[in-house]
Amino acid sequence: QVQLVESGGGLVQAGDSLRLSCAASGRTFSTNTMAWFRQAPGKEREVVAAISWNGGSLYYADSVKGRFTISRDNAKNTVYLQMNSLKPEDTAVYYCAQDRLPFRVVVATASYGAWGQGTQVTVSS
Repeated sequence: QVQLVESGGGLVQAGDSLRLSCAASGRTFSTNTMAWFRQAPGKEREVVAAISWNGGSLYYADSVKGRFTISRDNAKNTVYLQMNSLKPEDTAVYYCAQDRLPFRVVVATASYGAWGQGTQVTVSS
């Protein structure tokens, strides 16, 4: 049973930075792709960034390229999302998630079987 716990959200001003963390339990962390998703009010959940089990493959949504960086520490079972130059449109609940299957890289929401509870990020203008 995988459990994911996010932290690091908050209220910031446009242009500020935040670093989200997601601590995972279970034995599958080091073999499975991890991703960050977000969901704004009235919108569908969307993938923000993903990182393969060994960190060798990265994916970023166009809206965050150049501003956000995903990373992971398999020794600590933790995945991070460094968010710089935040914009009001980045306001959302951010979720970390783990791929259902090992040793592949996917970004479709349905491919992820374990989810954290979410952390709110609010960016004021």
